[in-house]
Amino acid sequence: MQEPQEIIFFSKATLEIKEEISIGLQLHKAIEKTNIFTNMVVQMVAIGEESGTLEFMLSKVANFYEEAVENSVDSLSSLLEPIIMTILGLLVGSLVIAMYLPIFKLGTVI
Repeated sequence: MQEPQEIIFFSKATLEIKEEISIGLQLHKAIEKTNIFTNMVVQMVAIGEESGTLEFMLSKVANFYEEAVENSVDSLSSLLEPIIMTILGLLVGSLVIAMYLPIFKLGTVI
């Protein structure tokens, strides 16, 4: 089974961060060197390291991104809802026409 490219990419970045930390580099600098995390993440990690609240800062970052994903999913579902209703309406309408059309044609034959 082949792993997705994103998993391999982040695994390599995690190993790079681990190596940088093992030689004494600060976490936020190691994260910044990978160039895959946003500037906000790097800044929050730096603040967490300096203040001793790294766990709290990482939790805030995780909550921020979870909320962003939820908002994206909500907006996508609100965009898809009218399209799905239109498709269902067309399907039901075509079924009704397909059922009643032969009945109407029977009346015109006689």
